[in-house]
Amino acid sequence: MELEMAADELKSVLNRLRRAQGQIAGIIKMIEEGRDCEDVITQLAAASRALDRAGFAIIATGLQHCMTEGGQPAGDRDEMRARLEKLFLSLA
Repeated sequence: MELEMAADELKSVLNRLRRAQGQIAGIIKMIEEGRDCEDVITQLAAASRALDRAGFAIIATGLQHCMTEGGQPAGDRDEMRARLEKLFLSLA
């Protein structure tokens, strides 16, 4: 399954991933500095949510793409649905 996204969708996903990247760098620095465990966990949870949201956005785009693509044989649609479901559950 290829990743096909409109420019605005792609920009949104990239922004989420960059935000998570910055949060992870901050978490690493917090740990190196010996910061409070509660603060580290709070930031770790925020980074995790940012990654999950990026993943869900990618999967949602895939679902939309599959639903709007006409002319596919039923077997291909069923296989794609199963693959997307597996991806979705990997984030759940």
